[in-house]
Amino acid sequence: MSRRGLRRWLMAVLGLAVLYAAVPRPPVREGLGFSQAVFDREGRLLRLTLSPDEKYRLWVPLERIPQALVEATLLHEDQHFRQHFGVNPVALGRAVWSTYLTGGRRMGGSTLTMQLARIRYGIESRTPAGKVVQMLRALQLECTYSKDEILEAYLNLAPYGRNVEGVGAASLVYFGRDVEQLTLAEALTLAVVPQSPARRDPGRDAGALTAARLRLFDRWVVLHPEDAERRAVLEQPLPVRAPEELPFLAPHFVGRALRASPAGSRLRSTLDLPLQKLLERHLRQYVERRRAVGIRNAAAMLVDWRSLEVRAAVGSVDFFDEAIDGQVDGTQAKRSPGSALKPFIYGLAFDQGLLHPRTMVKDASTGFRGYDPGNFDGEFVGPLAAEDALVRSRNIPAVALAKQLAAPGLYGFLKQAGITGLKSEEHYGLSLSLGSAGVSMVELVELYAMLANGGLLRPLRVVTDAPRDEGVRLLSAEASFMVLDGLEKGPRPSQPFRAEWTRDSVPVAWKTGTSTGFRDAWSVGVVGPYVVAVWVGNFDGQSNPAFVGQTAAAPLMFELVDSVRSRDGDVSAVRRTPPPGLSRVHVCALTGGIPGPHCHRKTSTWFIPGTSPIRACDVHREILVDTRTGLRSCAPGPTTRAEVFEFWPSDLLRLFQKAGLPRRVPPREDASCGLEHGASEGTPPRITTPEEGVDYNVRASATGPQTVPLVVVTDADVRRVFWFVDEQLVGTAPRGEPLHWAARPGTYIVRAVDDRGRSDVRTLRVRLVD
Repeated sequence: MSRRGLRRWLMAVLGLAVLYAAVPRPPVREGLGFSQAVFDREGRLLRLTLSPDEKYRLWVPLERIPQALVEATLLHEDQHFRQHFGVNPVALGRAVWSTYLTGGRRMGGSTLTMQLARIRYGIESRTPAGKVVQMLRALQLECTYSKDEILEAYLNLAPYGRNVEGVGAASLVYFGRDVEQLTLAEALTLAVVPQSPARRDPGRDAGALTAARLRLFDRWVVLHPEDAERRAVLEQPLPVRAPEELPFLAPHFVGRALRASPAGSRLRSTLDLPLQKLLERHLRQYVERRRAVGIRNAAAMLVDWRSLEVRAAVGSVDFFDEAIDGQVDGTQAKRSPGSALKPFIYGLAFDQGLLHPRTMVKDASTGFRGYDPGNFDGEFVGPLAAEDALVRSRNIPAVALAKQLAAPGLYGFLKQAGITGLKSEEHYGLSLSLGSAGVSMVELVELYAMLANGGLLRPLRVVTDAPRDEGVRLLSAEASFMVLDGLEKGPRPSQPFRAEWTRDSVPVAWKTGTSTGFRDAWSVGVVGPYVVAVWVGNFDGQSNPAFVGQTAAAPLMFELVDSVRSRDGDVSAVRRTPPPGLSRVHVCALTGGIPGPHCHRKTSTWFIPGTSPIRACDVHREILVDTRTGLRSCAPGPTTRAEVFEFWPSDLLRLFQKAGLPRRVPPREDASCGLEHGASEGTPPRITTPEEGVDYNVRASATGPQTVPLVVVTDADVRRVFWFVDEQLVGTAPRGEPLHWAARPGTYIVRAVDDRGRSDVRTLRVRLVD
């Protein structure tokens, strides 16, 4: 070749290269929408979604497609796929000769690459011009993509009847299994469908599909004689389901999984389908049994706290029931949790050294700067241990503890936990401790899983490949253990015996909650490796006196606990162990303080060294009594003896008296004792009303006198209290009784002095209002 000819040849090659580079790369997958397949943790299909253009189309990598399906497709569609360059001249010539020149049987000469070009680019290939465009597109594909890429694209885009495209979607739609699990008969079936998807629709096989499959099998056994014995199976119609029979399981959970992984075509979720169906069945049956009392809807979750994987989640009893707003997801809806938040108040109090499980707390009528909470039963039980107050869900101790918490307190704790939608802290005030903020079941389960994980909060996981979050520490491992240990002591609903009395008991650390107005009933428990949560209520917020956590939600929760336990040995096998930072100590059973010489009834409790409070028991005190008069003596003498009495505050003594529980209170002091002696001993009085920082109003239009109650808590040895306003005596009252003072506008100094000379002072502001 001459130098000029070589130059022309090089210029031509360069021109072709520039032209090739200028032509856009033909898209194969780009611009197409795909379905998403959601499976449970064992690979069982939960849902296959439609693509944006209403197709079942699922992309599957070539390496995941069974070799039998690949080989059968090539055998049926294009035996020389690996050899030709996109167009097979021999096959094309044979098709032209038979179809157009001799008037014989209509034949197709398209290669697999040409079929991909027709499918992907919508080419009308039945005309000569369309066939030319198809061939040019096929050549372009062959120049751009490898054979494996073209084969993968064809298998994922070929039509398989109705609105089903690709082997990934076809295997799920028709056979209910992943493409990797196809049998030989199923692979041969799918291989023959794209050639005539309407006539060979697997869901409407009138014989054409079976006949085509057998013809392909006859060619298959030539290459694979070892499969000849399978002919009898292939002669029978295969069990096939139609697209409308696709499963639609765990709808609320699947919706959340799809939102968590919007780009994934295949989602392996954390759901355990048998557990999911178990929860659904129990909720449905429970609501049916309780329909007479107005219970029509419920939601529940089961979460493995070790991995934070959601094993079951039921958002409503019936997803398709519009009467109960069934498509609202009760696991995500914000509802008032009621007392279900109380365990975290106690956890914070344990960590801040305010108390330990056996510290005595008071359940007595108390005001908190204008907020006067009561208990659910309308009663007050007096002194009780902190863990008993938690188990019995007493409101007053919880509010009192919340008020004592150091910043950031319960509100800051919830913010740190990621609770969304919280209003300002001032909006809730102390009512937050009784569950006035909206919390979702997901958020509540995360908090209880945090307790089981030693105070480390991590988000729930709904797909198995979700990254594992390092978590945020909200409580110490010691405080978390003490909270759950206390919650385990609560008896089951209507259970007259203690759980530890049974031979085969499984501890359940559980708590209920009831929202204000009886709109939501909750029960949440930690049992073995699981957190179980139940909500009963109406999504429209309708009130119902039956919506009480203890009677509406807890029985359902324990039904779930018992059913899960019967099928999962981990429920009995997984037991929590105390962290190394905890100790056991002996305390006075009555007060939780360090036992003094006069405390004869002791118990043991968990204790965080260096954190838990160390206070001596001050209820049992030894005093001198004159044997002649029975009065308290100020000094030892020949007629005195030492006796032990209980020094209870006056508010608790009043409760004991109301309940008919006599207490051995100290006798009155002998008149010879001076005030100097009494003022130096015992507990000073504490004014509870008027409250600090609260203004009291009197109305200008009122015709009669308006009073402010003056209330004080005193030591047990007090008999009478003297009330002074601006140094003027305004009246006296017996121990435990209020004094009603006629209020006038202004600012005053109020002082309470007991009959032993001890005192407390408070500022009172009275305003005149219209």
